Amino acid sequence: MIELAALDMAGTTINESGAVYRALRTAVERNGVAVAEADLQAWMGTDKREAIAALVRLGGGTPTPELVEESYAAFAEYLREAYRTTPPQAVPGVEEALAELRRRGIKVALTTGFSGDVAYPLLESLGWSTGEGGNLDAVVTSDEVPRGRPAPYMIHRAMQKTGVIDTRRVLTAGDTVVDVEAGRNAGAGVVVGVLTGELGRADFDGHPQTHVLASAAEIPGLAEARPSA
Repeated sequence: MIELAALDMAGTTINESGAVYRALRTAVERNGVAVAEADLQAWMGTDKREAIAALVRLGGGTPTPELVEESYAAFAEYLREAYRTTPPQAVPGVEEALAELRRRGIKVALTTGFSGDVAYPLLESLGWSTGEGGNLDAVVTSDEVPRGRPAPYMIHRAMQKTGVIDTRRVLTAGDTVVDVEAGRNAGAGVVVGVLTGELGRADFDGHPQTHVLASAAEIPGLAEARPSA
């Protein structure tokens, strides 16, 4: 049985209508560089400052520290405005799934490529929180760790926060390729790709997931899944 479900936020547990994709593209293209769709897909799910730097470079620009910070500020402001206009909502069935996992004694953590200044207001808008009366056991943001996905550090930090020791008893889930790569790199026993983001089932082919689900709402069905070797 799994002991910890470490789940991505935007596109996996939270439906934010693709605002992150638009915000990231806008933040990079304001520097006069073009963003290829394949490159944007490849860098979704990663730390957003790392993504901005990479996309500027791929577009032929020079990602100086100042440019990256200015672009990140534009990204965060675009995202806040998008969320004010179209408030994010829980992916249907996910809140019930989180409650069911915790009812079974499974810890639930959210991990995200957002830094805390973006992540926590988003969670607050949904009424999601940790602590007494909350529906989560831990939240890990990209600015808490040395590197974002596909590095394993956010997942390991979630284990540290929830007191889980055995990586084989961890389930990870996300809607991007780097989400499943991070799960594999962390040694998670169950690595799930979900189809509520921008990717289809075929996009996960050849990548290190153990399962592909239509939605994170189906994750309680994997609570007894045999960890991969």
